[in-house]
Amino acid sequence: MAEIKKIKITQTKSVIEQLESAKRNIKALGLGRPNYSVVKNDTPQIRGMINKVRHLVKVEEVQ
Repeated sequence: MAEIKKIKITQTKSVIEQLESAKRNIKALGLGRPNYSVVKNDTPQIRGMINKVRHLVKVEEVQ
């Protein structure tokens, strides 16, 4: 069975003065403040959400 990849998403910037869609994506990812991190499964849906807010987050692969 294939191993599920994990990614660590860290919010690097505030959502103040950002578009409403960016704020909703940050909230849906489980973030809320700068320097908060979450670990999620690496799926196409999560990657799409990250792509929309790539200017606000940093992504790292977790082993």
